[in-house]
Order: sequence, then C-alpha cells, then structure tokens
Amino acid sequence: MKKTYYYKFLPSKAEEEAAKASNTPFQITRELVEIRDLYPSPVIDPFNPWQIKKKVTETDIVTGMLVFSHQEVFEYVFRYWTLEMCNYLLGGNKFYPVIWDHTDDKNPVRHHNDKIYLEQGPQDTYMLRWVDLIRKSMINPNDEIGLYWQSKSGTFQFKVLGRGF
Repeated sequence: MKKTYYYKFLPSKAEEEAAKASNTPFQITRELVEIRDLYPSPVIDPFNPWQIKKKVTETDIVTGMLVFSHQEVFEYVFRYWTLEMCNYLLGGNKFYPVIWDHTDDKNPVRHHNDKIYLEQGPQDTYMLRWVDLIRKSMINPNDEIGLYWQSKSGTFQFKVLGRGF
C-alpha cells in the first residue's frame, strides 16, 4: 500500500475551543496514513532492479551520509514497508537495515552493524549512514550507485553501477 501524509488543517470544535482557552493558535498537524494505490507497485526489472540511482559526491563520502528525497523514500522504500515500520523511522528512530552489496555479482557481501542506518533528515529528507559501505566497497566521488528495497528478504540491495574518473 502507498503511504502519504494526511494534513489536518481544520480543527474540531473541541480543538478550536482548547486553542482559544489557552490563547494559542491551532497547529496544523500531519500523520502518516496508508492509501490504496490507483496503480500497482512498480514491477522491478530483474536485469536492472536499481530503483534509486545516485552519483556519489565528495560530501556524501566526507559526511558518511547519503541523502534521499521524500519522493525516493516514499515511492521506493515506504511503499514496501508496513505502516509501523514507517512510523518507527518517522518517530525519530534509526532503522538499522541489512544491506547486500552486489558490486561483485559472484560474491555479494552482507553489511549489518551500528554504523549503517537510515534516519529522517531535515525538510522531509532521509539519510543513510553508510561509512562501512564506503570503506569496504572503495566508493569514490563520481561513482554511480544503485539501491533498492527487496521486500521478500526485507533488505536493501546495493551495487556500484559505474566508477567515476
């Protein structure tokens, strides 16, 4: 199911009176909800499954954080998560995923530790802390990487698609 935010712009009568009594304006709130999608989930091409593709920058390497947009995470990750998993991350918690590195197709490497996690960033962005992955996969600026969430195994799949110069 697709996830989206439900914004509450209009207060109920009780909320309006409570705000008036405390002499504070009504605060617009939002909550994550599941909606039935009009279109089926995108079918992942088994020969090119990398839904999120990024060109690695110097900043990504120095900070050890890979930044994802709201659209990328909601479309390619949250779509396959349960509402509870999404709310856990949106509640300010860190999610420690298992990441399979398929850079060497014949010998995928499993990464899972406290140095690799996904968290909510500022202004509806999401950040993947990936220090160990940078070091072990020898990632450099201008490398192109691919990432996707595999719902069958509940893991991220990662690959260096191209090396920069």
